[in-house]
Amino acid sequence: MRKVNKVANAIEVNQLNYKVENLQLKNISFEVKKGYVTGFIGANGSGKTTIIRIIMGLLKEQSGDLKLLGEYLTANPVEIKNKIGFVYSELYMYENWNIKTIESVVSKYYKNWDHDMFQKYMNQFQLPYKQKIKQFSTGMKMKLSLAIALSHHAELYILDEPTAGLDPVVRNEVLEILQKELIDEDKTIFFSTHIISDLEKIADYIVYLKDGSIVINESVDELIEGYKIIKGDSAILDDELRELLISIKETHTGFSGLTNQSSVFVELFGNDIVVETPSIEDIMVRIEKDKFNKEVV
Repeated sequence: MRKVNKVANAIEVNQLNYKVENLQLKNISFEVKKGYVTGFIGANGSGKTTIIRIIMGLLKEQSGDLKLLGEYLTANPVEIKNKIGFVYSELYMYENWNIKTIESVVSKYYKNWDHDMFQKYMNQFQLPYKQKIKQFSTGMKMKLSLAIALSHHAELYILDEPTAGLDPVVRNEVLEILQKELIDEDKTIFFSTHIISDLEKIADYIVYLKDGSIVINESVDELIEGYKIIKGDSAILDDELRELLISIKETHTGFSGLTNQSSVFVELFGNDIVVETPSIEDIMVRIEKDKFNKEVV
């Protein structure tokens, strides 16, 4: 994990509530630490995009408040948005525009627009400057979105599902771009995705949204250190021990389950059990399942 000298939060969300039709966000509170990559994860439809739209001022929270780079967005919206590089999962531009036209329009909104930097990314991403957007592939459109976000010297980058719909090769390329271009400790990334494996490559912190509430908000190191997968003979489990396991899987050979209290099992059973360190994906997939939903194979 990268280190920064000054501890600060790039985003602070406090007791945010929002309800429409089938979506209810309940007392959402989390922070995004300055100088790090924070992954924002949750199942499709969990409310990630809604929260991002509230953060960006596109939707209004019904209660609670939030700060961006230490300020309320309503206090100084133009100045704050100049410091944010925002990438949607789709490129919302007229299909008949080419990159030259897009730059002429977009550059007017950012006082620190850097034409030379934008040109550098066009060359690096091998994007045709005069070709119409409607002829671009999904991957090309995402690279263009990234180039725009990276070309006005932003401090905070908010990415809403930037790798959704991309093939694995292009997804990996986009992640490498983020790692390389935003390694500066003064840059912050808030990265929304449902593709957990992407976060394992670049994330320092995880914010996990489930059923309209924040379930996890901690560093990747703390997360992996805190949770363990326990494997053993099903005969050792009683009701109390089952309560400590998340998403128990049982076969004729025994059980496996995720827990954040592995020391209890080690103390009771020692070498009669196997303790494994899970991946982020292991943790998220198991937590996403009902805690008491036993999967019998």
